[in-house]
Amino acid sequence: MKAKRILVVGVCTAGKSTLVRALRERGHQAYSVAQEHSSVPGLWRLRKPDHVVYLDVNYDAAKRRRRIFWDDDRLRLQRERLRDVRTHAHLVIDTSHLTCKQVLDMVLSTLT
Repeated sequence: MKAKRILVVGVCTAGKSTLVRALRERGHQAYSVAQEHSSVPGLWRLRKPDHVVYLDVNYDAAKRRRRIFWDDDRLRLQRERLRDVRTHAHLVIDTSHLTCKQVLDMVLSTLT
C-alpha cells in the first residue's frame, strides 16, 4: 500500500497524537493541525491530505483520559470550530469506548 498523507483532526483528548504516531510508524505521512487552523473553512486543505480522519470523544471519556479543567461546553465549542473539516472527513470516529488499536485498525482499513 502506498503511503498516504493523512490529516487527523478532532477534539481534545480524542486520540489525535496517538493515532498520528501509530500511522507514522507504519510509513504514512500523518499529521494533525491545531483546532484554530481547522476552524477556518478550507484552511485544513492547504497540505492537500489524501485522507481526513476526524476523532471525537465524549466528556466522560475525556475526563478519564486526562485531568481536564473545562466542562462539556468546551467540547461543544471545539466541535463547532471543526464543523467544516468534519463534513469533509473520509472517516469520523467516536473514540470514547475504543482502544487505540481499534481506532488504528479502523483507519487502516479505510486506506486500502
